[in-house]
Amino acid sequence: MLAPQLAPLVAAFYETVRHGSITAAARHLSISQPTVTARIQQLEKHYGVELFHRRGSRVELTQTGASLMPLIDRMMESELAIDCALRDGRTLDAGSFRLGTTGPYYILPAVAAFRRRYPNVQIGIEVGNSQEVLDALVQYRVDVAVSSNRVDDPSLTRHRIATDSLVLVVDPAHPLAHRRSTDLNVLAQQTLLLREPGSRTRDATEAALKRRGVTPAALIEIGSREAICEAIRHGLGCSLMPSGEVPRGAALVSVPIEPDGPVMHEYLYHLKSRANARLIEAFMSVLDAQPVDTAAAYADAS
Repeated sequence: MLAPQLAPLVAAFYETVRHGSITAAARHLSISQPTVTARIQQLEKHYGVELFHRRGSRVELTQTGASLMPLIDRMMESELAIDCALRDGRTLDAGSFRLGTTGPYYILPAVAAFRRRYPNVQIGIEVGNSQEVLDALVQYRVDVAVSSNRVDDPSLTRHRIATDSLVLVVDPAHPLAHRRSTDLNVLAQQTLLLREPGSRTRDATEAALKRRGVTPAALIEIGSREAICEAIRHGLGCSLMPSGEVPRGAALVSVPIEPDGPVMHEYLYHLKSRANARLIEAFMSVLDAQPVDTAAAYADAS
């Protein structure tokens, strides 16, 4: 373990690398940018090494800095594993439960029910893409992870919690807005708004278009669901997204895809080694009791 006086210095270095900038590290650590810079410089001075090459406002890892990262990763995992073990031994009238998710849409009803049943348990929600939330799970930074990625990993337990149909989302003034349903062929005359590469919604959309042999008239790539919805409202095009992820009250129209509309599954993961942890058991019990308004009820682990 690190000496207490070195821990904040190493944390400043580690979070700068992990988040890609001193600004982001300062935000994550809730300290000022000059404090992050000073701590990194203090760490370098203490050991007489250079951890970053400084090029104006940019910083790049030196070989020494790069060699430290896997060591700190393992140290952080060990500390988080200890934290999880101690939290697993607590009663349910205290403690904290941490959840990672690619989007809160399917899991928030269960989180709200869990909160009502265990009001003294602190809840933290970390939002990221599928790879980020699954990485957080195996690194013990979250207790459970929710993702539309189907991952076959012997160290993880997977539960399918929802199945949702992709719908065509358009502005109310769009010519397709008044249809009761449509098929994918209409996209040959439309501008399609797509998420960034790596998005499961984008993967499902591209797979469905490939199966039907449809090429949209034009494509625009936009890096978030919220930005796509805003672009639709401004008439830039239309998009496919799971029906449960279309913002309610956002003045958008969802048109079902028929026949054989594409679907996406949502999965909840936890570490198999922590299946008997009290907080995870309690959350799974609440989850199993929750109804869903998507195409399928919560299913057993598949």
